[in-house]
Amino acid sequence: MVDPSLTAAFNGVFPGLFKMFLNLWWVWLLVIAASIIPAVIERKRQDKKYSAINDIHSDKNLLLKLRGLKPSKFEDYIAHLFNKMGFTTEPVGGSYDGGIDVIAEKDGVKHYIQCKKYITSQVSVGDVRNFYGALVDHLANGKGYFITTNKFTLEAEKFAEDKSIELIDGYRLLEYIKLFGADNRDIKVNAEESSKCPKCGGGLVKKNGKYGPFYGCSNFPKCKHTQK
Repeated sequence: MVDPSLTAAFNGVFPGLFKMFLNLWWVWLLVIAASIIPAVIERKRQDKKYSAINDIHSDKNLLLKLRGLKPSKFEDYIAHLFNKMGFTTEPVGGSYDGGIDVIAEKDGVKHYIQCKKYITSQVSVGDVRNFYGALVDHLANGKGYFITTNKFTLEAEKFAEDKSIELIDGYRLLEYIKLFGADNRDIKVNAEESSKCPKCGGGLVKKNGKYGPFYGCSNFPKCKHTQK
């Protein structure tokens, strides 16, 4: 037979312990949080790390797609991008001296765009100077945009510093594309078409020349077409 005094003592101690556990609920929350929060932080850190890597690959793929466009298709895409930016655009190609490829109008002001779809070549100061010369008689309140899929030389950037010309290289172009939602779903690339010579329909072959790599027609010397 159980001693009644022991039963009474047990019944008195158990509720006391239970109340103590209840009063220390915040301690248990801290213990649980201490075991979970570091894992959550580490997971977010990893997600951010690999998201950045994915963004890098995405940017490279998008730039490769832009460089794979035919020049005329690249001009059409830039017109499309400026439409996304709120401009009314008119692709004009070689209608203007200096290579003005697109006219973009907004709030009654016309702006002029030149597009250079380069793979390895950089836009030279001569290119930018010629473009600016073509703009002098056209610009009022507007500005010129020189857009390339590659880079500008330092001399070209220096020349444009005090001019009403905005230079947009490949990576800055990607920023515009992401900002205004004209992503790679809007880029239509025909790989077979872009690898053909526009003059004779032969294949384009990458070669190394005196001034660096370029693409030449496979039907050379019958066809002497080259492109950067």
